[in-house]
Amino acid sequence: MPAIPGLRSPYEKVGPLVYVGRMFDKIRLHARGALPPEYQVALSKGLDGRAANFLGIEYDALKAKVLSGANDGEVLAWCFAQGHDRSEHDCVVWSAFMAKLGWRDHRSEFLAARVAEQGFAGQGVDTFFDLIEIDEGRPLRASHV
Repeated sequence: MPAIPGLRSPYEKVGPLVYVGRMFDKIRLHARGALPPEYQVALSKGLDGRAANFLGIEYDALKAKVLSGANDGEVLAWCFAQGHDRSEHDCVVWSAFMAKLGWRDHRSEFLAARVAEQGFAGQGVDTFFDLIEIDEGRPLRASHV
């Protein structure tokens, strides 16, 4: 799938966290009718669900906040105030975990199946972030977070 205008890489951070900006983008794009159907099935699930859970926020409440017009920094501050107020250490550990998810862990087998299914076997895809990057036409990163 080619890159989707307005949908950032999962590696791009909002504050200290990877991925959450991408989740915010998906919410905004979906509300505008600009999120492809294959992305809509995973809204609030998968990596989105992991991110909302880490923040301690129900996805529907997060969606409402994102769509209120708040900027990314305001949304993240709201999440920390309403959900879990995470320490810098928590954020570093979670971001590293997310960036490496699928690499030699409990999700490796599922990732391998997705990589093969999408035709990227043998192309150096080791993590779910790698799969997103290559699927959206961005080069794989030499190092992760």
